[in-house]
Amino acid sequence: MKRTLLLAAAVAVSLSGCTWLKSLGKKDNVQPPTELVEFAPTTQVDRVWSEGVGSGAGASGARLAPGVADGRLYAAGVDGSIEAIDATTGRTLWHTRLGERHGWRFWSRRDNSLRWSGGPTAEGDLVVVGGLDGQVYALSAADGSERWKAQMSSEIVAAPAIANGIVVVRSNDGRLVGLDAADGSRKWIFDQSVPALSLRSNSAPLIANGVVYDGYDNGRVVAVRLDDGNELWSQTLSGGEGRTEVERLADVDGNIVSDGQALYAAGYRGQLAAIALDSGRPVWQRDLSSYTGTAVSGNTLVAIDADGNVWAFDRETGVNLWKQDQLKYRWLTAPAIQGKYVVVGDIEGYVHWLSLDEGKFAARERLSRKPIEGAPLVVGDLVYVEDVKGHIGAYRARQ
Repeated sequence: MKRTLLLAAAVAVSLSGCTWLKSLGKKDNVQPPTELVEFAPTTQVDRVWSEGVGSGAGASGARLAPGVADGRLYAAGVDGSIEAIDATTGRTLWHTRLGERHGWRFWSRRDNSLRWSGGPTAEGDLVVVGGLDGQVYALSAADGSERWKAQMSSEIVAAPAIANGIVVVRSNDGRLVGLDAADGSRKWIFDQSVPALSLRSNSAPLIANGVVYDGYDNGRVVAVRLDDGNELWSQTLSGGEGRTEVERLADVDGNIVSDGQALYAAGYRGQLAAIALDSGRPVWQRDLSSYTGTAVSGNTLVAIDADGNVWAFDRETGVNLWKQDQLKYRWLTAPAIQGKYVVVGDIEGYVHWLSLDEGKFAARERLSRKPIEGAPLVVGDLVYVEDVKGHIGAYRARQ
């Protein structure tokens, strides 16, 4: 699969002193997407509503996905659009486009709108989103009016995190920044060196119990204190060995998750691991190369490898429970878990439901004919899926 790694079919873009590789489309695949198999559905999936929000991520390479808080869904697009949607009905509550931007105008020459690429993230009455030019904007959740704005040192392609009055933002040049949620002033900065060559996306920061966890382009997972940004521990998941920069690519690029007992993360050309929250000590490790992220529910951890195989593991021991190999080379999203089902999107706009117990196909729906790159978002009994053009679908799977 390795869509971001083929130099013969990729564009190298210089940003903030680093080179980021970006996919150009289906032709970048080593293998064509596996043909979908027919199956007898074992559950019924209903599309509750669908809505379009701006232009989505477009060709930016950002894995935009909605954020949710207090019954509202928030979505943003690279064209500068931000929208609040009733999570139950799909009704638009407010829509806005903010600000002026300057400099590089590769994605759009039509206007000076901000180009959103990280988030949105919502918490309480605050909605925060990051841009390709390094801007971070905080908006009122009630009406979309501007609260404050801040400028980062590099583009933002991961969703910010919010907790305890602090907004944590990850920039593409390896910096984690803590901002005061009240006014956007900087409280701390944690800087980690990044290699010259890296995958396009970043792992979004995760906040739990006063600690910020994040994956880095050097193959490490780090933990820093939320109140001051001081490092608590660092653990390597991917060593990055080889003679060339491409061979040494070793990102922890997918989002990391926690069940309150351990942290679960996977590295590209590295390992899938359960990591102790307090010490960073590996509880267990397995060889698995991934750039999409993981999901956990009950005693089951789900991960997707770099070829598009879907794996399930015992959360406590790392023992493999099942493997689904009939979605190979379909550039799957990170997994989400909706009740008894694993949910993933693919490059052709399909959404797949797999049995969490066995990995067998349970249902399939098509959101659109455009790629789905952002992870599905499960809230209550609904899962929300967004494609790269900003089409959002809300689905309910009968359990």
